[in-house]
Amino acid sequence: MRVFDLVKTPLRELNRALHAIAPGRNDTNFEVINPRGSHAVAVGIDQPVTVDVRGSVGYYCAGMNDGGTITVHGSAGPGVAQNMMSGTVIIEGDASQYAGATGRGGLLVIKGNAASRCGISMKGIDIVVHGSIGHMSAFMGQSGHLVVLGDAGDALGDSLYEAKLFVRGTVKSLGADCIEKEMRPEHLQKLAELLEKADVQGIRPEEFKRYGSARKLYNFNIDNADAY
Repeated sequence: MRVFDLVKTPLRELNRALHAIAPGRNDTNFEVINPRGSHAVAVGIDQPVTVDVRGSVGYYCAGMNDGGTITVHGSAGPGVAQNMMSGTVIIEGDASQYAGATGRGGLLVIKGNAASRCGISMKGIDIVVHGSIGHMSAFMGQSGHLVVLGDAGDALGDSLYEAKLFVRGTVKSLGADCIEKEMRPEHLQKLAELLEKADVQGIRPEEFKRYGSARKLYNFNIDNADAY
């Protein structure tokens, strides 16, 4: 295991080392200590490496991750796992706003709460939040899944496309063109898979409600003008 102490080593050296790993190499385990809220920790990973960050981080941690497994043993600032392509990002604490924004794949697990705009413009990422989420989450979500074990704030799923939203708690309000939908067997099966991947125990898929797009805003229709 390679250990980087960010008190002694510049952040740039950590990210350079992560980017320099050639396919098939065995030295793929990294530990980061004393992150002290540093920004852009472990960004742009494109190999199946494992990174454990021992503390909280600032904005854009694990951005553009493509195949790595990154665990933050603390909380994360804005934009964690933004534009993730594949792999897994786990936040043991809370996440600030727009976690998982524009993510195209992979799994983001937030063990605490997530702030506003969680999953904004998600494009295939799966996000599981053990706590609650803030307002405007999944805004313009195109595909993927957002699973919330707690509550959701105002305007959930505003202008939603085809992302699927599952909330166990209460939803303060739904955004434009987002409605509650029937929970069919295939949704229960997928939800069970995501809960297992996110290490959620003792909670059944049947405890959730599903929300999705009413599909009235895809193209302009004068009859729906008041919803725009």
